[in-house]
Amino acid sequence: MPTGFENKKGKTKASFAPSIDSFEITTNVQEYFTQIKDPRVERTRYHLLTDIITIAILAVIAGGEGWEDIEEYGISKQEWLKTFLQLPFGIPSPDTFRRVFERINPKEFEQCFRQWVQSLVEKLGVEVVAIDGKTHRGSYDRESQLKALHTVSAWSSEHRLVLGQTKVTDKSNEITAIPALLEILDISGCIITIDAIGTQKSIAQKIIAANADYVLSLKENHPTLHQQVKDWFATAQSNGFKDVDVSMSQRIEKGHHRIENRQVYTVPVSQLPALHEQNLWAGLTTVVMVVRSIQHWNKT
Repeated sequence: MPTGFENKKGKTKASFAPSIDSFEITTNVQEYFTQIKDPRVERTRYHLLTDIITIAILAVIAGGEGWEDIEEYGISKQEWLKTFLQLPFGIPSPDTFRRVFERINPKEFEQCFRQWVQSLVEKLGVEVVAIDGKTHRGSYDRESQLKALHTVSAWSSEHRLVLGQTKVTDKSNEITAIPALLEILDISGCIITIDAIGTQKSIAQKIIAANADYVLSLKENHPTLHQQVKDWFATAQSNGFKDVDVSMSQRIEKGHHRIENRQVYTVPVSQLPALHEQNLWAGLTTVVMVVRSIQHWNKT
């Protein structure tokens, strides 16, 4: 029975995600990336820098994983790309894409990319932002004795959009990387969800200070608080939540030969006895318990 707790300010927020057509997205790409300085000498500039960057970004979004993939994407979409790109000499070669991205200033590119993504976030009305760490498979280099690349990303699950990303040296450094990631995002009005490693009082405080809400996973890394909440739910559940102001919702999902039944119980923190260091968790108003039952073939 995983437990958790959340901050919700009791505000009613009406929102919607306006549609953004492809022309608007691609026009925005070109507007934001004109700030990048072209590293090529003028006599070698057969292709416009904004054309190269736009094709590369769209190709990667579409699943491209290398310079050849980017060229192949450009060739297959050339008629559509011509409607908003100039393409004076057609689609650049893989070597052209490689040389340009090797030479442009990565800091300039990162800044422009973040500004562009932020413009999409504002138009889409992103509400729930999931922050999670990931170790990238295949990034370990045994010969050079380089550790695997580990990143912390902010992800809009509704729109399948990475809002920001920070590299960390290992998983333990996520605690310091998460506040740094929050600094570069405008999370005002959003709900931030983080796994147990990010369940830290300082992170909760930073989220509240940014005028956002949080849902944090409570596990054994806070043993006293976790056990206290777990014991309270066990007792309350055995009594049928008698005289407790509890809300329960249920969701059943079927697929891949499995059935998952989730029951979510939410209880105002005022219903519980004083929690361990409760006053240090900024804005804490609710505790949550999720009970999952998974039926897979003949096993439950």
